[in-house]
Amino acid sequence: MKTISGTVGTAQEAVAELREALARAGITLPSLGLDAVTLAADPPRPLVELGCCTVETARLLAAAVLPREEGRS
Repeated sequence: MKTISGTVGTAQEAVAELREALARAGITLPSLGLDAVTLAADPPRPLVELGCCTVETARLLAAAVLPREEGRS
């Protein structure tokens, strides 16, 4: 049982870390969380659910992930 809660706990920590990193970049994913279906498995194999976002948020994500080109701001 300890391993299972550790796995879920680790996944919850990863979601919190991602939420904080996105917030620092000015990005909010309202549906960010753990996928309930994968939590119901025995043992749980949690997946992170990113959810839907607006076009503006998608562009912010792309800009945050892609490296800046030399000479561009």
